[in-house]
Amino acid sequence: MIRAWARGGASAGAARVRRALVLVLPGAWVLGVVLWELCRPSSGQLLQLLAAAPAIACAGTGRRQCVLLGGVCALLAMLPFGVVEPADPLGNRAATCGAILAVVGASYLTAGRRRRLLRELARSREVATATQRVLLRPLPSRVEGLTLAADHLSASEGAVVGGDLYEVAATRYGVRAVIGDVRGHGLAALGSVAALLGSFREVVHDEPELAGVLRKLERAHGRQLCERAGGGQAADGAAEEFVTLLLVEVARDGAVTALNCGHPWPYRIGGGAPRPGPEVAPLASVEPLPPLGLFPLPDALPTVGCGRLAPGEALFLHTDGAADARNGAGEFFPLEHELSVAVGAADGAPSRVVAGVREALLRHCGGRLTDDVALVVLRNDPPRVPAQPPAGTPTPVAVTPPMKRGSLR
Repeated sequence: MIRAWARGGASAGAARVRRALVLVLPGAWVLGVVLWELCRPSSGQLLQLLAAAPAIACAGTGRRQCVLLGGVCALLAMLPFGVVEPADPLGNRAATCGAILAVVGASYLTAGRRRRLLRELARSREVATATQRVLLRPLPSRVEGLTLAADHLSASEGAVVGGDLYEVAATRYGVRAVIGDVRGHGLAALGSVAALLGSFREVVHDEPELAGVLRKLERAHGRQLCERAGGGQAADGAAEEFVTLLLVEVARDGAVTALNCGHPWPYRIGGGAPRPGPEVAPLASVEPLPPLGLFPLPDALPTVGCGRLAPGEALFLHTDGAADARNGAGEFFPLEHELSVAVGAADGAPSRVVAGVREALLRHCGGRLTDDVALVVLRNDPPRVPAQPPAGTPTPVAVTPPMKRGSLR
């Protein structure tokens, strides 16, 4: 926490220094041109560079007041040198003043247009962020005895969500979770993400088996492809529009079952009584089904039993964008190792585990992602019940001492 505050304070200080530098730069430019002309006179030819001061103010701040201030500084800097020299009948310095005024006018109009565009961009981002947050809504911190944490990193700049999806829902059959990765990334994959998440949120409460949920998701994905093609059949490239998908169910007794369609298997994080310590291991090693959309689902969809999730244990779900991320040297991100490090440093807290893996991932790839990344942690954290006295133990009764005579008047 202290390191985070220190990083936040350092970044805020750097931002203040940059803003101050941008404001001072036009004046520094004018001062540099004037000093150079005084030290090495060039018969006014160098003074033509003063016309750049308003343009620098416009590019740096985009404020009309700064543009006007830069133009005034440039014009005032001409006064010590005179406007027209006797040996200069055409008045090059007067032409320089005209150039300064022209640049001031053009920069003033450009700054106004830039301000309007920035306001429109801010409003568009607010609408897009609100829409994407509704699509990939934040998970609750706790569901039916499970503590949750999730995060998403989009490869598209300025986007909150992309081609990855996740959702967790408490049902009468247990807590069910889905995580998936639509082919491609960014805003182009939002249609498939919306169709799959909408279908999952509807059918997860009605289907008693994960196989039924998966078939409904396949049907929703096929409908979305047909609607996007504008007809009753999918487009020619529909065979390439696939989704890797993982369905996980945690029953009330901790039993874990899963259905995997081409998705990376999650990791089990130890810490329970049977397996003490923060060990990290793949949840299963069964060969998954093909990704959803490449081939029709087979008639039999047997779920994979993954044992029980003991109290204190957790599941770490992720998309392949985390395991496939590379650094500048082309090295893959060591997900299992970094997950073990994050678990040891976070003492198993889901939110801190996700934050640790996210920080390590961004550090590994230098903040430049080539694919979307989704991270989800589900920890079996049942509520602690106070110890009850043994059966037959009499319940103590509070006895009120008798009041002394004369205590009331």
